[in-house]
Amino acid sequence: MLTATDPSTGQVVREVPAATPGEVDAALAAAQAARAAWRGRGLDGRAAVLRAVAADLRARADELAPLMTQEMGKPATEALGEVEKAAWCAEHYAEHAAAYLAPQDIASDATHSYVQHLPLGTVLGILPWNAPFWLALRFAAPALMAGNTGVLKHDPHVPGCAAAIGDVFARALAESGAPDGVFANLPLETSDVAAVIRDPRVQAVSFTGSSRGGAAVASVAAAEIKPAVLELGGSDPCVVLADADLDAAADTIALSRVINAGQSCIAAKRVIVEEPVHDALVRRLRDRLAALRVGDPRDPATQVGPIAREDLRATLHRQVTETVAAGARLLLGGELPDGPGWFYPPTLLDDVTPDMTAACEETFGPVAAVVRADDADAALAAANATEYGLAASVWSTPERGEQLARGIAAGQVAVNGIVKTDPRLPSGGVKRSGYGRELGPHGIREFVNVQQVWVGPRRG
Repeated sequence: MLTATDPSTGQVVREVPAATPGEVDAALAAAQAARAAWRGRGLDGRAAVLRAVAADLRARADELAPLMTQEMGKPATEALGEVEKAAWCAEHYAEHAAAYLAPQDIASDATHSYVQHLPLGTVLGILPWNAPFWLALRFAAPALMAGNTGVLKHDPHVPGCAAAIGDVFARALAESGAPDGVFANLPLETSDVAAVIRDPRVQAVSFTGSSRGGAAVASVAAAEIKPAVLELGGSDPCVVLADADLDAAADTIALSRVINAGQSCIAAKRVIVEEPVHDALVRRLRDRLAALRVGDPRDPATQVGPIAREDLRATLHRQVTETVAAGARLLLGGELPDGPGWFYPPTLLDDVTPDMTAACEETFGPVAAVVRADDADAALAAANATEYGLAASVWSTPERGEQLARGIAAGQVAVNGIVKTDPRLPSGGVKRSGYGRELGPHGIREFVNVQQVWVGPRRG
């Protein structure tokens, strides 16, 4: 049984039976059977379905967004924004997949030689709870536009969101006359995922989640010699140099730490500040974090909702208390509130060193850990002193920011701005943050056979 619990109250709101072995087999069989017809529809036919998905998401936003608020605590205004972003992703690939997948001529000793991008088959998407609609479309839109069929295994804590996503695709596919099986939502228990990865009817895997979960998925996929894209955890550095615009930096860092209650892999977590501006930036951060409103995620005035699960809040609080016990200064928050739900206050830790828990582990909640750096070189060293390499940000002049970005081991770097995912740009990590890329032209090419074609001279 997949159980959804409202994190603002701690009350169970939904229970959904997990898929039976027979239902899993039927879904994979239908996905396999639909491949040829779906591929045969061509890019224009597939684009029409993705545009219908986008239109349906927008038309039903007022009923879809509350599912996120109910099942994982996303504030209402953020939830509506996520539905819109998911629709944008569908539209983006409907419009640009033809250019992303166009054959590329490459000169050789052939009369004509080129590379073309052909679908692999069925792609399994394994997703977390923290952005249910966005992450589903980030996986599904490029995979389907490339001509693959898709199977969605969403997090068991958001079964209502997963079912709604499946319904959106089912309506769009039915209206277009597409074959059954092009896209399916499989409500699986986590323990059943490995068998689906191993199934010969699955050709590739897209996984977003923890590094531990990614390692498990990668080991199974590798054993079956199947390609996988992994977007995993991050302890993302935000480097603030002495020549930064401190007000803009503080505004953006504070926002990054509390979007989705800080439960984002690509959000700034370690704030590494050059010594001359350390005190000034910390004052600004404290003022901004202290002014935020924590409360019921259904209230449009709420800026910080609850942590999604009780165990996740317990982990976050352990990380804060261990860091303080090791010598960090607690400037704000850091205490478990009374009352129902799994809320956690915006928390600011100062004088954090690279060996402390909040600097070593991924903090998935509204906690900012500030690290002092003597100069830019020390800041760069601190930024890279982590096993993760998902995202990073730099605050300085644009020129210095770009120069520093070249030395940061991360899959994406924002200079004087917030780190975000964008359908137009590739996203992914290095080191323990995974491999492969989502989004942009690079993302759609992860799920294709990059086939070289060599054509010799005509004879006779």
